[in-house]
This record gives sequence, structure tokens and C-alpha cells, in this order.
Amino acid sequence: MATEHEIVTHDEWLKARTAFLETEKEFTRLRDEHARQRRALPWERVEKEYVFDGPNGRQTLADLFDGRSQLVVYHFMFAPNASAGCPHCSLRADGFDGIQVHLNHRDVSMVCASRAPYPVLADYQKRMGWKFTWVSSGASDFNRDYFVYFTPDELAAKRAYFNYAMQNPGPADREGHSVFFKDDSGTVFHTYSCYDRGNDLLNIHYHYLDMVPNGRDEGGRGPFWVKRHDEY
Repeated sequence: MATEHEIVTHDEWLKARTAFLETEKEFTRLRDEHARQRRALPWERVEKEYVFDGPNGRQTLADLFDGRSQLVVYHFMFAPNASAGCPHCSLRADGFDGIQVHLNHRDVSMVCASRAPYPVLADYQKRMGWKFTWVSSGASDFNRDYFVYFTPDELAAKRAYFNYAMQNPGPADREGHSVFFKDDSGTVFHTYSCYDRGNDLLNIHYHYLDMVPNGRDEGGRGPFWVKRHDEY
């Protein structure tokens, strides 16, 4: 819950708010520079051919661009033996449908990819009322190669390469975003990936919660309150 706050006059409130605006402006400038540096990172050529199963049948990674030059893949946590997707990934995915048309008009396609079989994904997508493209990556090494799937041995040892460091990855499947570019020759490049708190910038719900008095209310245990939108 919100802690006790000082109650002031309107003029005093404006003075405090205006002073904080300078901090916000500096943060905005730093964020713009951070985004520039992200876009300036080197690329790597995607040498392996990955095949996905989805609403359009079997498709390669290049096919998922859907005629555009830029592709964002959200690694949605959904293990092959699960009957429902991760609640936290589901919370994030609730915002995907509305942005698709805008991304498309900026030469960007966006899909979700999970290891679960496509029919299971399609059933869950229908339950959630989502329309975005969702494909199964379970028949390829895609999740493994992009560091969002970990072997039983790694889980037992609590040590795997996740979020650019050797650490305990937690569950076998993790969340993340990967970005790809396809040039005029059809060559695909991997340009960026982020995991764990690196996804925070893309959690629009958190940005709203960060503005309200009670904040995220993570309670030292992470977002323990998150449920699928039909389970609240």
C-alpha cells in the first residue's frame, strides 16, 4: 500500500513536481541515447534454418517476416506439456493485438513463438481472445539457440547461460524478445535479444503502475499478483 505522504499546498506541489521534471527530462535523454546505442549494435548472420508450425502451416524464420524487413519475436513461455501459457507472458501478450497495425506500417512484423505444439497454442489463444500470429518452435533448436530453453541437466545444476551470464535460469522455458532483419537478398540477421528485466521497457502495464501511489506491489517476490485476464 502507499506510504504516508506529505500533504502540501498547490503551489508547493507545483514546485516539487517541476523540480522532478528535470530528472524526468534527463532520464528521457539517457533513454534516447540508450536506444541509439542498441540500434548501433553489430549484427550476426542467422546461419541455421528454423522451421515453425503455425496458422499458415510450416514456415521458416524468413517466412515470418511476412514481406517486411524487420521482425520481432516474443519468446512466450509455454512448455510442450503445459495446457496454458505463463501468466506473466499472458499479461504482456494482452497488449500485442493493438500494436500490430502500427508496427506493420513501420515495416515490422511481430510474432510469438513457444515450444508447445501449435494446436495447444491455438486453443489457448482462442481462450484469451488474441489475434496476433503465434507459432510453435518446438520442432527446431530456435528456443535453445536464443537462450530461452534449458536442458534437464542445466536445471538440475541450476546453471545455464541466460541473460548473458552463467546463472540459475529458473524454469526450463524463459521469456524474451529477439529482433531480426532481412535484407533484399533474403539473408536474415539477428540484431538484438533481451531477457528478464530487459523486457521491462516493453511491459506497458508496469509503466502505468509505476505512476500510481501503490506502484507495482511486487512485495519482494516479483509480480506475485499477476493472473491471466480471465482468472481475476
